[in-house]
Amino acid sequence: MQLLDTIETETGPNPTATIIFLHGLGDSGNGFAPFAQELDLAAAGPLRFIFPHAPTRPVTVNGGYVMRAWYDILGADLVRREDEAGLRESQALIQALIAREHERGIPASRIVLGGFSQGCAMTLLTGLRHPERLAGLVGLSGYLPLAAQTAAERHGANHGVPIFLAHGRQDPVIPIARALASRDALLAFEHPVEWHEYPMPHSVCGPEIADLTRWLTTLLGPATGRGE
Repeated sequence: MQLLDTIETETGPNPTATIIFLHGLGDSGNGFAPFAQELDLAAAGPLRFIFPHAPTRPVTVNGGYVMRAWYDILGADLVRREDEAGLRESQALIQALIAREHERGIPASRIVLGGFSQGCAMTLLTGLRHPERLAGLVGLSGYLPLAAQTAAERHGANHGVPIFLAHGRQDPVIPIARALASRDALLAFEHPVEWHEYPMPHSVCGPEIADLTRWLTTLLGPATGRGE
């Protein structure tokens, strides 16, 4: 499988953990690359940040316009009409990035998968089904896709993996009610979910970055070296 094009940055030599962050609809890895500088994770040791570019595809809700998208959006109803084929294709591409990090010496237990909007959806889809235990999942302004199939498809290796979820109360793209339903579903699966909501639209804000920095620092902790 051909690997996705990515932007990579490292906070120091010989990184001991990796954060893979997935952008939203119509964006690219460039959109969140500055994230690496905004998160003060010095206490976690040297890190590798990976910001992949989603494939390009026609997006139905945008009149078939071709743009970077992890999957098609078939209509405003994100529950009843989901692009399952596109979701699963991108899941395989993201799993390939995780596998490459393993080959580069980063164990799955030191890999955080995260994303914004569509990237959040892909994070939850992929992370809950991944066959190796990940360090944690980060979902910003998104939702749980293929929710009805998650219980049967989630992998035991990531049972109880910690999850950071955040959403804007004034989000006009993905209503906060959808995010709350996703949170409740993950709690029912017995995941430790740290939930945050902010007075913002479909975006990222400073307090959110501060909360995420604290969560990631606690999650990754002082790095002592590689290995499981």
